[in-house]
Parts: sequence; C-alpha cells; structure tokens
Amino acid sequence: MKKFTHALIYGQHEEASEILVDKGVIKQIGKNLPKADEEVDLRGRLVVPPYVDAHLHLDYVYTGGGAGAKNASGTLFEGIARWHDVKKTQTLEDARERALKGIQEEVSKGVQFIRTHIDVDDPRLTGLKAMLEIREQIKDQVTIQIVAFPQEGMYAYKGGDEMIEEALKMGADCVGAIPHFEWAREIGEKSIHRTVELAVKYDKLIDVHCDETDDVMSRFVELLNALVMAEGIGTRTAASHTCSFGSADNAYAFRMMRLFQQSGMNFISLPTENAYLQGRQDSYPKRRGLTRVKELLEDGINVCFGQDSINDPWYPVGNGNLMNILDNGIHLAQTMSFEELDKCLDLITTNGAKTLNVQDQYGIEEGKPANFLVLDAKTPFEAVRQRADVLASIRHGEYLFKRPEPRYEIGLDLFARAK
Repeated sequence: MKKFTHALIYGQHEEASEILVDKGVIKQIGKNLPKADEEVDLRGRLVVPPYVDAHLHLDYVYTGGGAGAKNASGTLFEGIARWHDVKKTQTLEDARERALKGIQEEVSKGVQFIRTHIDVDDPRLTGLKAMLEIREQIKDQVTIQIVAFPQEGMYAYKGGDEMIEEALKMGADCVGAIPHFEWAREIGEKSIHRTVELAVKYDKLIDVHCDETDDVMSRFVELLNALVMAEGIGTRTAASHTCSFGSADNAYAFRMMRLFQQSGMNFISLPTENAYLQGRQDSYPKRRGLTRVKELLEDGINVCFGQDSINDPWYPVGNGNLMNILDNGIHLAQTMSFEELDKCLDLITTNGAKTLNVQDQYGIEEGKPANFLVLDAKTPFEAVRQRADVLASIRHGEYLFKRPEPRYEIGLDLFARAK
C-alpha cells in the first residue's frame, strides 16, 4: 500500500489530509490513516482530480503552419475549407505521430481524460484508424473517447452519414454532427434526427458541434435537446460551442434553460477558440463567441471547458494547458466572484468527467481509481490566480510524471533591498 500525506484535497474532503492507495485504488481518505509500505509527503499541496479535456481535435493538431493550412480570415468556415485540402495529404503514420505528440503535450500538463473529435468525412478514415489504435495502446495512461465527427457535414459531404455509421461500428464512442454547416436548416435538422437515431441504435454518446456561429437564428440546440429528452438520453449528450445561444434574446434563452434543466444535457464551451473565431463579421461591439456559461451554471446545468485546437487551420496556438483555458473562460464568462473562483476548477475536472459519463472511474473518492494531480498551490483560489503548475500526475497510484517545485538559482528579495 501507498499513503499520500499532508495533502489539501479539493472538493468534498477538505478536512482530510491523507489518501491511502491499494493496488491502484483509493482505499481510504482521512487523517491519521494506517501506515503504508510507502509514504509520500505532498507538503500541503492542493490535490485535485485529473484535468478533463472534453473537446479536442487530435487529427488536426500541428497542421496549422503547413502549406495551404494558414487561415487568413480567421473564420470557422475558412478553417474547414483549408482542412478539406490538408487532410488529403495525411498518412496513417503522420496522423498517429501528430496525435501522440498532442496527447503527450496535454498529459504533461495534467490531462488524463480526452474526448477527441475525429473527422470521418474521409473515405480512407485515416484519422479514425490511427486514433482507435492509439486509444487501446495508451489506455492505462490516458482515457480517450472518440467522436465520429463529419467535419464537412453529415449530408453536405456525400456519404457522410454512412461514414459516421461505419466509424461507430469500428469503435467510435460518440456520434457527432455539425448542423449549422449543412446546406439548409431542414438538412441540419435532418442531421440532428439521424444523430439521435444512431446513438440509440448503437448505444453511443452524443456530442454535436452545435450553433458555432454568430447567427442568432441558428437554434439547432433546441431540436437536439428535445430529441434527447424524448429518448431519455440527455445526460449522455453534449452540445459543444452553442455560440449563437450567447447572442440569443433573454426570452428565448430563459425558456430554453428550463428545458435544458429537464433534459440534463451537458454543454461544452471552448473559450479561447471561439473568442478567436467568432465576431469576425462584427464591427463594434464585437461578440466574443461564448455561450451563456454563467447563466447555465447558475441554473444547475452542467458546463465544462475544452482546448478544441492545438495549432491547426482554425487556431494557430494552443498547448493543452487547461489552466490557460480556465483562466480565459472565467474572464470571458465573468464568473470570478470569490465563491465562483473557489469552485471553478470544476470546469476542467468534475464537470468534464460528467460530460464524458466517466463518473464511475473518476474523482477522489474511496473505491475509485487513484487518479489525481498535485498542484503547486495550497488553495483552489491560489491555484487559479497563479495558474498553478502541475507538480505530479498520478494514475492508478503511480506517477505518470513528477517535477520539482520551481526554484530560483539566484533569489529575488525586494524587501531586503528596500531596507
């Protein structure tokens, strides 16, 4: 057995300071626990559940600087057009190498759970084949969910719906869609109906790129919510982006939030990506592209944040650091009261796990896998204020990595100089 001592445990165990681990599982949480074969002193550092990146595109990573990939307008739609050409050049080995590099970058910053959308509007299904292989090979180090995502449309791309179904048969975990990119509203609605049909048929989760536009009349989230509520699968469904909902009038928004409460549908907001992509046709005031994060949270609706892109045709930067995503998100959503700051880590931890439906294997609780992070902070507030580094990532009770606390070779002491 192994015991982690002098921990400040985030969430429900703030009075406890020790975690006892046996065979990779949390056996006990508390104080003055029985002695163990190995004891690890965490020196009062904050312990949190692993970061969850609920929305990423691992088949796109590190393609943003290549020939023909640079997005001059900075819009979603040019990004899709650029990717149409770029993906024709990728090989299985290239897709695998880039995806592994992206996963490594995320895991090195504390992520242990990733939901990745993989473009299946590709007759070769190159990205999907690479990701299915990777998911199995590194499952002990990181949990990966795969969304069968039709980047160029379920119907706008000929045979797109068939490619999605094939991807589900091959092992994809979730059904994806992009209704606002279809050629007409009615076709977008058709894609939502088909998404739900496939999810029910194959017992899959749902994650839809939904209303990622500034067009306030893009309201596919309404149909998605109604259909999954009717099927009783709201908690197994996520609406990603929902940018237009951030521009909707209050009468519509408040009516819909009541229905979202009833369905239990999850929302994924991508703060940095949509702040960059949206509002491109606006003069001023210029919209920042976020959905109604604050209001959704206040109504008890589950919301989480994700990275979305790492250097691809949509977004030139990104490095898998969810603390950066959190920092941007709480600023843009204006969720920074002291009460909100004390619990906003949920947006990149427990709320993401709920969205991925992995609660049975997630969280710092007795009987759960011993998966957690040690942050270079002593309170949740300080972790957020300082964008605290991850000092250690622990998976099944063993270190995925451990780094020393930052230190200066030559210390700075202005107080001494001012005497």
